Amino acid sequence: MKTAVLVPDAAGVERAAAVIRGGGLVAFPTETVYGLGADALNPSAVARIFAAKDRPAFDPLIVHVLDAADAARLADPLPESARRLIAAFWPGPLTVVVPKSPSVPGIVTAGLSTVALRSPAHSVARALINSAAVPVAAPSANRFSRISPTSAHAVLEQLDGRIDLVLDAGPTDIGVESTIVLCTGGRPALLRAGGLPVEDIQSLVGPLDLKHRSPMPQAPGGLPRHYAPSVPLFLHETVDDVPPEERSGTAALLFTARPVEGFLAVEHLSDDGDLAQAASRLFPALSHLEKTPARAIHAESVPQVGLGRAIMERLLKAASPE
Repeated sequence: MKTAVLVPDAAGVERAAAVIRGGGLVAFPTETVYGLGADALNPSAVARIFAAKDRPAFDPLIVHVLDAADAARLADPLPESARRLIAAFWPGPLTVVVPKSPSVPGIVTAGLSTVALRSPAHSVARALINSAAVPVAAPSANRFSRISPTSAHAVLEQLDGRIDLVLDAGPTDIGVESTIVLCTGGRPALLRAGGLPVEDIQSLVGPLDLKHRSPMPQAPGGLPRHYAPSVPLFLHETVDDVPPEERSGTAALLFTARPVEGFLAVEHLSDDGDLAQAASRLFPALSHLEKTPARAIHAESVPQVGLGRAIMERLLKAASPE
């Protein structure tokens, strides 16, 4: 059966909330990408997320809540470092990983003693959580390891017939997933670069541990390969480095708009080096290029400052081994 698509007016949001309360799956917009939501306190509903995405059970989910009070009910305890970050950056594109309450099912956290929590800023996401009246577990609404969706159309390309409903509010604003920070004691650690620049976080809490490593993923996006198109992607300092004989039949993903020759298809992330624009265009550009007849994509690097850190993290995870 095809997935229903609804306008996110009051009636649409309430119908989606009823699906969540009934154990179903709803894709919905956040300010970062579209998420695939289920009742985080219902293990059977959460299991449907893993099945719909073909997601391995060892990869934990993010739980979406409205505010710090909701977060405190799911944490045990909510550390002071997390409280400071929440007060400064929620609602917004920040996820904190904190010790979990026993009320959070183990399937949500992949059996870990921590839970990832976020309060989205998008009005539709907030209306859905409020109407459902439950915390909503929601990874990105795509097949596992594939390109994250920034529109309802992109959700349906990967998950049509696998989920119950999509709330279509048009394209998302930021275009890359939330920044994830581990707050379990000691110096907070960066687990994933994302829509909130690391520099903004460090201006509040001081230097983050940028080299934290764990044997198993402690948050989404922690695996070596992720966000990948269906054709090989090769990362270069500039696509000008690609020899002319290797360009034929391949596509190019440029940082800024400029003429290049010899490629089958070309997309650019920004008109003039704007990193916010580049982040918002990243996944749509990759999605467009993988639909062309190109046998590979040659992507060029972006400056690793601000949102550039998040863009580069995704390109590095999408890149094929040389």
